Amino acid sequence: MAEKGEERGVKNSLKVTSPMNIKGTYECAIDNSRCGGTLSGVVLYSKVNKKACKSFIDPFSFKTNNNISLPVFLLADRGDCYFVLKAWKAQNAGAAAILIADDMQEPLLTMEFPTTHIPYFKNITIPMKKLSFIPMPKSTIIYGQMAMMVVNIGFVVEKSNLKVNSPENLKGPYECALGNFGVPIYGGTLSGLIVYPKMNQNGCSSNFTDDFSFKNKTHGSLPVFLLVDRGAVFLGFSDCFFTEKAWNAQNAGAAAILVADDRLEELITMDLPHEESARNHYVQNITIPSALISLSLEESIKKALNNNDSIRVTLDWTEALPHPDERVEYEFWTNSNDECGPKCDTQIDFVKSFKGAAQTLERKGYTRFTPHYITWYCPEEYISSTKCRSQCINYGRYCAPDPEEDFSKGYEGKDVVLQNLRQACLYKVANESGNPWIWWDYVTEFATHCSMKNNKYGKDCTEEVIKSLGVDMKKIDECVGDPELDTENAILRGEQEAQIGKGVRGDVTILPTLIINNRQYRGKLDKKAVLKAICSGFEETTEPALCLSDEIETNNCLVNNGGCWMDKVANITACKDTFRGSVCECPIVEGVKFIGDGYKHCEASAALNCGLNNGGCWKSSKEDRTYSACIDGHTEGCQCPPGFKGDGIHSCEDIDECKENTMCKCPECKCKNTWGSYECSCTANLLYIKEHDTCLRKDDKTSAGWGFVWGFVFGLAAIGVVGYALYKYRVRRYMDSEIRAIMAQYMPLDGQGEVSVHGSLGDI
Repeated sequence: MAEKGEERGVKNSLKVTSPMNIKGTYECAIDNSRCGGTLSGVVLYSKVNKKACKSFIDPFSFKTNNNISLPVFLLADRGDCYFVLKAWKAQNAGAAAILIADDMQEPLLTMEFPTTHIPYFKNITIPMKKLSFIPMPKSTIIYGQMAMMVVNIGFVVEKSNLKVNSPENLKGPYECALGNFGVPIYGGTLSGLIVYPKMNQNGCSSNFTDDFSFKNKTHGSLPVFLLVDRGAVFLGFSDCFFTEKAWNAQNAGAAAILVADDRLEELITMDLPHEESARNHYVQNITIPSALISLSLEESIKKALNNNDSIRVTLDWTEALPHPDERVEYEFWTNSNDECGPKCDTQIDFVKSFKGAAQTLERKGYTRFTPHYITWYCPEEYISSTKCRSQCINYGRYCAPDPEEDFSKGYEGKDVVLQNLRQACLYKVANESGNPWIWWDYVTEFATHCSMKNNKYGKDCTEEVIKSLGVDMKKIDECVGDPELDTENAILRGEQEAQIGKGVRGDVTILPTLIINNRQYRGKLDKKAVLKAICSGFEETTEPALCLSDEIETNNCLVNNGGCWMDKVANITACKDTFRGSVCECPIVEGVKFIGDGYKHCEASAALNCGLNNGGCWKSSKEDRTYSACIDGHTEGCQCPPGFKGDGIHSCEDIDECKENTMCKCPECKCKNTWGSYECSCTANLLYIKEHDTCLRKDDKTSAGWGFVWGFVFGLAAIGVVGYALYKYRVRRYMDSEIRAIMAQYMPLDGQGEVSVHGSLGDI
């Protein structure tokens, strides 16, 4: 029976937790309704109704199987009937999920609904997964007519907050799930008014009636958040794709779209439609954020709207990503294949556009980037098959699908695996040399010169690009190793291990995937959108200047100074702009640290710097004079200058020396106060001497002056005469002593004894 939807599938992971011989993580193709949450169960396989095309007999009901405490996942073979019929039979038998095993070696396909209408479509509620062949081991536990193994299907939902601001009875925070399309405002918020259309309530049509356009002003000044129903869901599809709802809402002028779930369940992630779909052309043009809200919140909102309440809400992405420190770690899971259609084109376009920003952030130590590549392995019993040999290296350990999905032509899957390995090895070698950002140069150059379309997707072109970047090709070859050997490759083994989710991060099963601070990014793979998400991963006040550009964020300090303290005269503010908003923090200006609460008060804490806001001291100019209470380097605060009194900070008042009788006090003195000083003069023919605060006659002053001058002159003359006499006396004494010394060598002088003679005549 023909089945619709033979397309490459949207994938997720299925973890086998027992038995040990098949324990591990496997890919499965998901129906498009389930993204988010986990579901564990026991896999049962019927040996009678293997394809689940018939109803299961009463003794074989999963509802009554009391010996199994876990939910039952029915494993059914593909073929003979519609996928939906298998799901319907499994659900009626009590299964919690159905796993449909593919009957051929091929890339996983998504199971879609048939073209003919079947009435039970809308009643199917269990999730459906399509598996590649998973061998049932001999040691599998047999229960009745069923083979059993324990598995866990894992998903991760990335969430944000929806805050209802009014009405009062709904006020509070609610969880919502981020859609995997559009542009979430990571690190920011968006406020708006919820509107639920009277017609087209599922948002599947572009017409919201002629009088209903969110672009007009009928809804006030706030942006409009369109609330739409998820719609009747069967086989993972509602009346239309989630992306169609968002596209129609955006074209109608909505600022965001809220999709209301129609069932009581954990929040799920709204995903993209299949890339081959003709309806996918608009997906990359969706720019509004999207979120899924719970059924209970939807019912409360609709009840309030029926009461004519105005519902004002805020979508909050400030905590959508962790932001613990001054460095952001992010991973990009990608693929070197350039023949996978729009998805491959989107990846390489993103790499080319994001290259500059990525390298800048990496060079300056703001980020740590790691590229990753998805691989899977071939089941052991198929290793020798032609398909396995063409898609895998190292004896089936590392595989990738055939690029053209045609084994008779073009490049093979193992070519993709090898190129992925070379790119991973280049990153390893570049990182070890301290230049990890070379990866971006290599990938962009390889995409330009070595594409499959140009028939240059191979080692020769790779070597040319690598050598042009100055990387040692010998080290790359050593890292790649021999792909024909039956041995592990450390790099690819590490990539497989990295695919498995840890902590809050889910498994990586879909390409491309971007992980920022260990959380999966949701939204459009676009330079600006991704850069916003990365910037939201920095701790407040540590983000680089690139994140604070007008293109990326809004400077909240420009509006009312962010509510912070500010000295308008000195143009000093405590408002510090960050990617998430602003913080009020007393600044450090020209080496001087200000202290205070940052909101109402900040003051300098160190020695005064009069060049900076006059040290916070009083300063005033008047009558062509300027006085300041600041003294550079002074540590005891501001002091009013001489002639003033006050605290030196807020005011210094002029001292009236005349009134206080502190200066110009002599009987003949006449005092006049001036700003910051005073003027003193004398009556009649008198002259004021400020040093002595006295008045003297001008002629007395002159006589006294001449007397002083003549006295000074005569004094100098007397000193000169005495000095000259002393000089002559010392010279004469010196000459006498010299002459006496010379003459003493020839004759005795007065006062000297006779010179003794050695020997006598009597002795001769």
